[in-house]
Amino acid sequence: MSELRKDPVTGRWVIISTERRKRPTDFLLESVQPAPDPNCPFDEGHEHMTPREILALGRNGSGPDSPGWSLRVIPNQFPVLRVEGTLDRQGEGLFDKMNGIGAHEVIIESPRHEDTLATLDERAVEQVLWAFRERVQDLKRDQRFRYIIIFKNHGAAAGASLAHSCSQIIALPIVPREVRDEVDGAHTHYRTKERCVFCDILKQESEDGRRLIAENADVAAVAPYAPRFPFETWLLPKRHQSLFEDAPRHEYASLARLLGDILRRMNKALRMPPYNLLIHSAPVVEPAGEYYHWHVEIIPKLTKVAGFEWATGFYLNPTSPEEAAQVLRDARV
Repeated sequence: MSELRKDPVTGRWVIISTERRKRPTDFLLESVQPAPDPNCPFDEGHEHMTPREILALGRNGSGPDSPGWSLRVIPNQFPVLRVEGTLDRQGEGLFDKMNGIGAHEVIIESPRHEDTLATLDERAVEQVLWAFRERVQDLKRDQRFRYIIIFKNHGAAAGASLAHSCSQIIALPIVPREVRDEVDGAHTHYRTKERCVFCDILKQESEDGRRLIAENADVAAVAPYAPRFPFETWLLPKRHQSLFEDAPRHEYASLARLLGDILRRMNKALRMPPYNLLIHSAPVVEPAGEYYHWHVEIIPKLTKVAGFEWATGFYLNPTSPEEAAQVLRDARV
């Protein structure tokens, strides 16, 4: 029989549809294998094909927008929001609107077209995380911005328009509803228990063990109790901290090590799936330090959201998190 499970942070319900039970081999998997592209604008040597870089790491003596880099950050050529202008909010009765102020940047994670976060070495993945931190710290200085989201679309099915491995940062003038629900849920738990809900999740998952996938000294990877999607995985720092960009350097190294490990396990178990990677951090202007806990979510694209989900807000997941965790634990690389 199927189970309804309630997310302990947001209160969102999901249905673990065991009658539609699926193991990795049952999904129609779309493997992501970057094919060579001589016209890729993100490849080293094609710097003239992109907007002028904001940040570059790894160069030794050469000038900006030239080869020799190990990572570049550029403005998105087709941004969803633009930095220029003043923030202007207006209303028309029930209707509310504001102009599209924000920032939209692309982090090109490697000069080599065939690289992915799963194939990069630990130091290179740590460099990607450090670039995220540098850009968030800079964007936070703009007082128009209320939330900064870091995300990665890997593969066309996950929304990537180019095969070259990259991530994106978008600064927003408002806090998104999904983030607000998570922050408010964490605050409610704190007011009741006087503890962080994510710290409680870590403690319970460590004691239970069924949904714990892997861990190191600083970070644990778990299959969440009420996952929206099959093989959804959370990476939670063990030390309480609300802001990703305020983590100490050694935690980025630990996160890089575990992130690469989990992505390689997914590649083995799920045959190199497309996925979305999201970094959840507290809003930049809110004192959420006591009750919110930053973390990383990885969502392989194995199923589609359809009418039932849109109509109810319930997600249908054909794979239990206990089974998903076991599969990923067994997929040692």
